[in-house]
Amino acid sequence: MPEKIYTKKEYESILIKTLGDSPKLRIIDFFLDNPLYDFTKKEVIEALGMSKQTFYKYFPDLEKYGIVKVSRKIGRVKLYKINLKHPLVEMLREYEKKLSLQIAEKEVNPAIKLES
Repeated sequence: MPEKIYTKKEYESILIKTLGDSPKLRIIDFFLDNPLYDFTKKEVIEALGMSKQTFYKYFPDLEKYGIVKVSRKIGRVKLYKINLKHPLVEMLREYEKKLSLQIAEKEVNPAIKLES
């Protein structure tokens, strides 16, 4: 079970810091942070500290558009994981990688300015 680091401000990801703290993005970000694992809806809700109502308002769109997908079923319970082949997911991963590299470069050489 993932730790509740997703609820703490000091552990916000680059995506959340730069693109905003929307519920949909928080769900996507959670799955992006854990691409090798699959989770039940309940596990995601608990890890994010999100209300069930908020989660169920936004999650169906992510499943409908193929951003997250069912990876397997255990009895009646479905487990989900990020769809790494989805164009949006690929773009977000690339964005996160480039921004991380820029930040790392800036820490090594403080004279460098981040690109907008």
